[in-house]
Amino acid sequence: MQTHRAAARRSRRGWGWIGAALVAVAAAAGPAAAGKNWMQFRGPGGSATSEDANVPTRWSADRNVVWKAELPGAGASSPIIVGKRVFLTCFRGYGVPGQTEGGMNRLRRSLLCVSRADGEIDWIQDLAVQQPEQPRTRENHGYASSTPVSDGRGVFVFCGKSGVFAFSVEGRPLWHANVGAGLSGWGSAASPVLHGNAVIVNASVEDQSLVALDKRTGRRAWRVGGIKEAWNTPLLAENADGDVELIVAIPRKVLAFNPATGEALWTCETDITWYMVPSMTAHEGIVYCIGGRSGKAASLAIRMGGKGDVTKTHRLWRTEKFSNVSSPVYHDGRLYFAQEQRGVATCLDAKTGKVIYEQPFVPRSGQVYASPVLAGGNLYYPSRRNGVYVVPVGATFRVLAHNTLDDRSTFNATPAVAGDRLFLRSDAGLYCLGTPGEKGKE
Repeated sequence: MQTHRAAARRSRRGWGWIGAALVAVAAAAGPAAAGKNWMQFRGPGGSATSEDANVPTRWSADRNVVWKAELPGAGASSPIIVGKRVFLTCFRGYGVPGQTEGGMNRLRRSLLCVSRADGEIDWIQDLAVQQPEQPRTRENHGYASSTPVSDGRGVFVFCGKSGVFAFSVEGRPLWHANVGAGLSGWGSAASPVLHGNAVIVNASVEDQSLVALDKRTGRRAWRVGGIKEAWNTPLLAENADGDVELIVAIPRKVLAFNPATGEALWTCETDITWYMVPSMTAHEGIVYCIGGRSGKAASLAIRMGGKGDVTKTHRLWRTEKFSNVSSPVYHDGRLYFAQEQRGVATCLDAKTGKVIYEQPFVPRSGQVYASPVLAGGNLYYPSRRNGVYVVPVGATFRVLAHNTLDDRSTFNATPAVAGDRLFLRSDAGLYCLGTPGEKGKE
């Protein structure tokens, strides 16, 4: 056990440790205010939208970088912001891109707590790895792709076959629960969401199921089977009657459930015949789904609130424009997303599905795996290896800024936004980006 920041700094330099490292945080906190935080994958409501207006649009290695935290391991998981703390996961020891390959028994996975004020690592908890793990993950996705979720008091982390881990925000272990032992060459990536007292996990890879765990004890509250080839994070959204629905996409269908009980509500055909990766978004009772690969792909809109098969009654439109990895953002009647292989930004009319624009990023982006986020009237599109593209919302495409950092590792993680700052994660570092003079609200 390590009990102060100096120990954390020593560990950052060496990282020769094995086992749990826990540093007490001086500032205890109650539930964080939602408006100043980003406590799950894609932020409040999974919308990837922030009300912060002064997020920087331009930066470089020596401009608008408030701080950089060097990370002890790689990962595709996004940071979350909870009061004075930033949480994220990483892995090391095995399967790290560009590093000498060791045995699988060297694999370590950790949850990190980073100070929002200065980027210092406050504490680290190792997450026990259930062996054997997947020998390889395609496209170097790695073993830390699931983003934590928090309610302001606890932090909940999903680690595939190794299970779900719960900690207090101060780093105290609370419980651990298994949700299945399945593996996939693509790894495990869906992030948990919270509803009431439940932690809800898409355990498609591990158990072909959706699982709800009591967030106080880790005991199973309900389970729904038949969830196959689904890497998307479940969406919680209100229908027109104000009832919350839990929505997940699988090949050929979008499924909706009662999040309190797991009861099936409705299904809708998508005509997408292969695995589903992008997470969905919703606005005023309409859910927007994209996904699939070439020849087996689509985007569609579905009116929520139905019963049974609603394909003929509630599917509003469908188009063959799509992304296979990156998730969409809704804003002011338009749907925005990036095609992951061609590096093309797409904008659709959310009412009709009509293409408003479909334009390549310039300079060329290469692959785009992270999802865009929206802040201050601009969309932030991180590419894997060629920087972040800032594109104003609207009917006309233009690149307002193309920003790079002195970081040659891979950027797979979707950014977080809080207090007029952008938190950007790569395999090597976590960056807090902000405009000089902006204090960064907490």
